[in-house]
Formats: sequence, structure tokens, C-alpha cells
Amino acid sequence: QVQLVESGGGSVQPGGSLRLSCVASQVSFRVNDMGWYRQAPGKEREMVATISSGYDTKYGDSVKGRFIISRDNGKNTVYLQMNSLKPEDTAVYYCHAETETLDNGDLHALETWGKGTLVIVSS
Repeated sequence: QVQLVESGGGSVQPGGSLRLSCVASQVSFRVNDMGWYRQAPGKEREMVATISSGYDTKYGDSVKGRFIISRDNGKNTVYLQMNSLKPEDTAVYYCHAETETLDNGDLHALETWGKGTLVIVSS
């Protein structure tokens, strides 16, 4: 089945930058929308940014103007460039993908989540 492997998380100081990467593997047909979501302690999961297969992007209000989502369809990879990081950006960031898998001649829609990568913004 489709697997999402995230990387790039870590600890940075306020005002710093990080770039997260997420690679989708075992995709037998295609990857549609991909995105990043985050969940901070005591808060619900929220959408950070999404990007369609046609490169249309959406951003959560809290990160608009600071984060940039991009993707490389040839590599089945989505990136999240995070700039001007703030302590309130501290969270576990999860990669998400909507895929279609061709299995034995049948198309199956599949929603997949990565296991998450921790981002800590602190001085």
C-alpha cells in the first residue's frame, strides 16, 4: 500500500527556517492532492497547506505568507518550506496524500497519512 515518509523535522529558533519533505512510495497509479497538517498539544489537527496535482495551493491563515508548499510529481514528493518560524508553529506535522491505486485492474481511492515529524520552535 501507499506509504508516506516524512523528513526534515527538528528544533529551530524563532525566526528560523525548516524544510519538510514527504515521499510517497508504492504508488501504483497516481497521487492527487497532497498536504501538510499539524497538531499541537491540546489542539485539534489543522490544515497547514495543500497542493493539488495541478499545483493549486491553499494555506491556513496562520501560516500564510510564511510557508510555501511545493511538489515534484516525478518524485511523488511534497515539500513544506517553513520560514519565519514562531513558537506557536511547534507541532507534529503530518503528511497527507490522496491517491488512486491500480490493483489487479481496479482503481482504488486511498487516503494516507504519514506518521508525523516533530517541529519545535524555541529559543
